[in-house]
Amino acid sequence: MKPVNASKPGSSLNRLAISNLLAQSGEQIALAAAPIVAVVMLGADIAEAGGLQTILTLPFLLLAIPASLLADRMSRRRLMVAAEALRAASMLMVLALILSGAITWPLLAALGFLAVTGAVVFSVAGPALVPSLVTRDLLSLANARIELGRTMAFAAGPALGGVLVGWSGAEMAYALAASLSLAAASLLWRMPEPARAPAGRRPIIKDLREGIGFVARHRLLAPVFITQFVFNTGYFVIITAFVPHAVHGLGLPPAVIGMIIGMYGVGSVGGALLAPRILKAVAFGCVVAIGPVSGFAGAVSMALTIWYPSPVFAALGFFLMGAGPMLWVISTTTIRQAVTPPTMLGRVSAINILAYSARPLGAGLAGLVGGAFGVEACLLVAVALFLTQALVMLASPLRGLRAQPEAAAA
Repeated sequence: MKPVNASKPGSSLNRLAISNLLAQSGEQIALAAAPIVAVVMLGADIAEAGGLQTILTLPFLLLAIPASLLADRMSRRRLMVAAEALRAASMLMVLALILSGAITWPLLAALGFLAVTGAVVFSVAGPALVPSLVTRDLLSLANARIELGRTMAFAAGPALGGVLVGWSGAEMAYALAASLSLAAASLLWRMPEPARAPAGRRPIIKDLREGIGFVARHRLLAPVFITQFVFNTGYFVIITAFVPHAVHGLGLPPAVIGMIIGMYGVGSVGGALLAPRILKAVAFGCVVAIGPVSGFAGAVSMALTIWYPSPVFAALGFFLMGAGPMLWVISTTTIRQAVTPPTMLGRVSAINILAYSARPLGAGLAGLVGGAFGVEACLLVAVALFLTQALVMLASPLRGLRAQPEAAAA
């Protein structure tokens, strides 16, 4: 089965994009609901909120590589279906515990871990599947379409999760999240997948060494990984500290908190919608640079709420951390798909996902710093981290790219 034109109605790419929208929406609703449930319903403090975020991000560290080995050895579509089924089952169990009044912090964390496990598998297999669905010249457009679905979820999911928890309790949030995951699995199940040559029997250690070595030695992929790792650390310092800061420092209700966090998605949607025009009008390296610089500006805006406790600065911070970095995601995903041999896409995608392993680091750091020095100190630490990732990118060869890199040999 040959790659299809990305603009063809009803194509496999469109089916993948829609299922991605559904899956990511379910994930974002549940992720927005979990810390609010922990803080508002279970009375969690900053240390417990940081612990929950750490647990909810651990699958990115522990399971990305195992998921990549599966993605390079079996049907990526079926792997994504199984991932969504696991995520739906986990959220339905949380719903049952809430309805029965038996929900506790440990159960919320354990079932959240299982749900995020599904998200990790989905995130590894999805980008590895895209190059088999479109021709190389349409990779940027395809990635923009996929990311638009994800960013729409980031825009609506946190706001909807916060509104549902604030107005009708957490039950509706988890019920809707599980339903969206089931719909995504159903859509993926009926999607045709291009055939791949069977993977030979190779030692797992050799596969891992090959993928890690490829990224570590690559002049473009290595700085992408470092920048993304530091970005995720800083972002999860902010996302962990923000709910306690918003509740206790800014005095905001759950619905408003969800809407402010949702500004990340609003910014991301704007970045995804403008991406095709920006990619045509601006040198490729400049597009890459926009994300880290915009993220730094967003962290500064968030820190301003320490001295000017206005939700406007917080909303602007989340918006900037979504808008520019969305161009980063689209452009660096295209770089990764272009320069990586097809047989290694799963492993290289997983190494990219390992940058998300910084999320538990950021969440844990927020818990430690917040517990010792207060939530405000977390926001200042985040500013330093966002400055670091911007400087790493600006000092790398990424900034000098004039166009999309040439494709790697098979």
